[in-house]
Amino acid sequence: MENKALYILAGYDDKTEEHLAGIQNRLYDQGFVGVHTKDLPQHITMGSFPVEMEEELKAKVKDTALSVQPIDVTFNHVGIFQGGKVLFIAPDQSREMLDLKEKFGSSYNWTAHTTMLIDETEVLYKALPSVLDNFSAFEGKISYLHLYEFFPARHILTVKLGDDNDNKKI
Repeated sequence: MENKALYILAGYDDKTEEHLAGIQNRLYDQGFVGVHTKDLPQHITMGSFPVEMEEELKAKVKDTALSVQPIDVTFNHVGIFQGGKVLFIAPDQSREMLDLKEKFGSSYNWTAHTTMLIDETEVLYKALPSVLDNFSAFEGKISYLHLYEFFPARHILTVKLGDDNDNKKI
């Protein structure tokens, strides 16, 4: 399939995952479904790559995970990207986060964010109060790197940051 690509995703510790998933699940419970891929861990996308790079990326993800410790983040932004189709929650950018992003491509014009909903602008405007009414700044931690192929979604690899074990697929 010509639209397939590989994506490296920065994932969260269990507590952060649960908190972000809870916000997204409240949207789902209220009937906001969106068109984004479901059943993925909450994440920040670090980069996309051609499918021919799978073996190279597996090695790069494993090597990176060995050299990078978990990253503390503070989530205090709710936003909608220009064009009005993506509702997200974003952490403050930090040097550690930008350094991680740079391992997989430039951080120029990149916004670290976790997507809550992708839909038409009118739908996002209706969903926004649900997120804002229950939102306050919170601390989290980036603890994993995931490698996925899309579309359809195929999980390839998950490794824990700072883990000196064999870092094999979880």
